[in-house]
Amino acid sequence: MSTIRLLVLGAVRQHGRAHGYQVRADLEYWGAHQWSNAKPGSVYHALKAMAKQGLLRAHETAPSPAGGPPRTEYELTEQGRQEYLDLVRAALTSYDQRPDNLAAALGCMVDLPREEVVALLEERVRRVEEWRRSVTEYYTPAEGPEQLGHIGEIMNYWVHSADSGAEWTCSLIARVKAGAYTFAGEGEPLVGVLAEGEKNPYA
Repeated sequence: MSTIRLLVLGAVRQHGRAHGYQVRADLEYWGAHQWSNAKPGSVYHALKAMAKQGLLRAHETAPSPAGGPPRTEYELTEQGRQEYLDLVRAALTSYDQRPDNLAAALGCMVDLPREEVVALLEERVRRVEEWRRSVTEYYTPAEGPEQLGHIGEIMNYWVHSADSGAEWTCSLIARVKAGAYTFAGEGEPLVGVLAEGEKNPYA
């Protein structure tokens, strides 16, 4: 799955309509340039590609009164909205050893109903446990990594990652069930985007 597609669609959706610089600034505000491939070139490329694919609608704007060039603003089409929600769902349930996918989905999960997010996260735990069982067919954690030589450290890392991932996901499920955050249909969720001209406090 493409993390950059999810991030860009999510940023455009939060604005309603946004130009490339806004999307890029928002992703930097989220720290996505540190933990994903959301670099400036990939953001602009994703916007143009998704507009060609019918996921975004492009609007040419008038030149700025200060003499700046016209900008292209983008908004999600209905197809783009569906693609975005499908990507959030896929990233919340997938256990593929790629933390950027999950991180992107966590930033967008409030666009789904609370009950659905809980169900998706519970499915994630099930998949983590299933994946862990597949690793332990070849490696027994109780016997330690030395049983397979230094290669056993790879298996050991995977098992520990699965255990900590499942534990963390269960704690998130508990927080969501207890009423944390505002999800779709519950009111206005937190808007994690920068206003036009607002400086990123974390840059």
